[in-house]
Amino acid sequence: MDKLIIRGGRPLRGTVSISGAKNSAIALIPAAILAESTVRLDNLPHLSDVYVYRELLEELGADVDWQGDSMTIDPTRMKSVPMYNGKVKMLRASYYLMGALLGRFGEAVIGLPGGCNFEPRPIDQHIKGFEALGAEVRNERGAIHLKASKLKGARIYLDVVSVGATINIMLAAARAKGTTIIENAAKEPEIVDVATLLNSMGAKIKGAGTETIRIEGVDSLGGCRHSIIPDRIQAGTYMIAAAATRGDVIIDNIIPKHVEAVTAKLQEMGVHVYEMDEAIRVVGQSGYEAVDVKALVYPGFATDLQAPMTSLLTQARGVSVLTDYVYSNRFKHVPELLRMGAKIRVEGRSAIIEGGPLNAARVKATDLRAGAALVIAALTVDGVTEISGMRYVDRGYECLDENLRGLGAEVWRE
Repeated sequence: MDKLIIRGGRPLRGTVSISGAKNSAIALIPAAILAESTVRLDNLPHLSDVYVYRELLEELGADVDWQGDSMTIDPTRMKSVPMYNGKVKMLRASYYLMGALLGRFGEAVIGLPGGCNFEPRPIDQHIKGFEALGAEVRNERGAIHLKASKLKGARIYLDVVSVGATINIMLAAARAKGTTIIENAAKEPEIVDVATLLNSMGAKIKGAGTETIRIEGVDSLGGCRHSIIPDRIQAGTYMIAAAATRGDVIIDNIIPKHVEAVTAKLQEMGVHVYEMDEAIRVVGQSGYEAVDVKALVYPGFATDLQAPMTSLLTQARGVSVLTDYVYSNRFKHVPELLRMGAKIRVEGRSAIIEGGPLNAARVKATDLRAGAALVIAALTVDGVTEISGMRYVDRGYECLDENLRGLGAEVWRE
């Protein structure tokens, strides 16, 4: 059922509850490898990437029990076996196995990761961090080989702000000897979430969420229970969809602070946004003003919401400019939106978007967030839009069809 069919033109109305954060889950699951007793993760989203990670941990010898939104991981019988191919190549975040296995066993062999292919994303900063901690790193036969007789703390400056590298270095350093300091670290809430789990396991990490993270290595880590934060990208996507369809939607089970950049841009366009303790209400209006948007590292406007925002900006009066300062060429959704009648041209890192009506069409999702953009566009138009490549979208949005139907949309799978 790789195709989603949408009969658009209906305002979204009602309440949608947000699941646990995908970008936290795919780091927290491998983090459990570092423990020497059972770890339980609550508020876990049912996503294809999570299913793949469960199977990867089972291949490594972990006992994994997943009931409802809780996963219990017993890593006591795990071994660091080489993982060249197969499921390890199915998701980008498989690289977290490098830091986790290196920290637990002092060695790892992991095939180069897969995932959405919207732009090359090197792992040089990850490798730089591992080498600074004392690991020998080789690239052989399409796999990264890591080995260290003993990991030692180090001062590591990241040349570029990288969520993946920040987390991976934290995982390896948690059980290294001595103190590790990560400078120019990423500040995303998911990094704080991983640090919270590790500290609950007995790690000594300070400064997560700031540009400098300090990690005092410990000899061992124990089990714990941890609840995953809500998915801010999923929340932002529903906020944008509510605005695009001129709907009235309450997005529940969120941390409003995590989506402040989205709230600010929606209000600038003329959308009415009301914040509550753990929810946000988005009330669409008949007309929107064009705005300029810059996708930046957190706390800026998230690059993962750049594509969905493009679809909303086609509904604004005038010309908007959307510039992505995180990825230089993350615009694979634009050709598909052009099929729907959008007026967009890409110049370097920027998409120039002229507002105007869209039309129903057959389009294809080429990556996770591009697919979300097409779903939002399809919800705004009269007629039936067919979106193929939904396997990408299923990597990041739990119960998307069910949630949209609950908000009054007419959607179904083929």
